Amino acid sequence: MRWEKLDQEPCSLARTLSVIGDRWTLIILRDCFLGVRRFEQFESRLGITRHVLTDRLKKLVQHGVLSKTPYQQRPLREEYRLTDKGLDLHPVIMALVQWGNTHMADERGVPLLHIHKTCGHRMAPVTVCSHCKEEVSARDVRVEIAPAWEGTIDGLIPARGSKNQET
Repeated sequence: MRWEKLDQEPCSLARTLSVIGDRWTLIILRDCFLGVRRFEQFESRLGITRHVLTDRLKKLVQHGVLSKTPYQQRPLREEYRLTDKGLDLHPVIMALVQWGNTHMADERGVPLLHIHKTCGHRMAPVTVCSHCKEEVSARDVRVEIAPAWEGTIDGLIPARGSKNQET
């Protein structure tokens, strides 16, 4: 598997990583969810070079994760806003934050609290089955090849009984 060809892999995770799979892109997305919208804000907050920031923002716009919206006409200045496609990354970002809160917090605890606006309580993301609404963990999920892909990606899932298959 080659990094520059991830978007062509028969794997949704690989295709997703081809768009958001580098550290700067994830940090840019974090800032987008925190309300950062302007190039100069990203640049000063992150300490990222203009070239790298331009490249990552351009890629996110090309893939429809962000849109450029004018906020000033003369001279034209644009800000970056999450699209519906970008907003759909919220559970992904929250899952990564939760993992960091659990495994990477120091003696001071978690740096940011996420408060549910409706009830006012601190919240953590929970994965639930879309059908029965029961909470789901990695051990509760079986992976199968979709019918349209049968015969083309058979090696993607390790054979039954393989040590690598059990989570």
